[in-house]
Amino acid sequence: MQTTLDRPWTHRFEPGRDPEAPLLLLHGTGGDEADLLPLGRALSPGSALLSPRGPVSENGMPRFFRRLAEGVFDEADVRQRAEELAVFIAEARERYALAAPIAIGFSNGANIAAAVLLARPEALAGAALIRAMVPLSARQAEEERQQLAGKPVLLLSGAADPIVPAGNAAALARRLAAAGAAVEQETLPVGHGLTQADVALAQAWLRRIGKPSA
Repeated sequence: MQTTLDRPWTHRFEPGRDPEAPLLLLHGTGGDEADLLPLGRALSPGSALLSPRGPVSENGMPRFFRRLAEGVFDEADVRQRAEELAVFIAEARERYALAAPIAIGFSNGANIAAAVLLARPEALAGAALIRAMVPLSARQAEEERQQLAGKPVLLLSGAADPIVPAGNAAALARRLAAAGAAVEQETLPVGHGLTQADVALAQAWLRRIGKPSA
């Protein structure tokens, strides 16, 4: 079923057997609202799936926020889009009677999920961030301190990733931990693309935090 809420968020929603364990699926650059549905079903077959399309277009490719160059983000736009996504999540939760979701984000989708964790932590119950990098500067680090209050976060990085430097991914892990998140980071011997190893690790992480639904 494809619907659009009052805000400009084209999305897909698939009801699940367990409304207490929804997944928010956030695609990478060039993906759309259908892109990560198979991943969501594989990770947690009984979960409701909420999958929005990024509202920004870059040369015809959907994204969740603007960038100035590869790896250089428009931070004002990141903050605005994180706020808008948090509002979308709240509206979708009310419409579909959902608990706060766990975000499953890949690349650009992982970056906007990290931004929501830092800027609007109440919107998410946790997040699996696949190939994420620091989305926002640390100028508000004091305000972020302990705001995540033990929320589970999984970072899956690629040792051969040509887009996300290892130091940047490690900095994001430290930033989220400093904000109080229960962070687990795994670095795989892979590049930027999504792999079966990512799927297996995310499945195991969801089981550990008690969120999967069979």
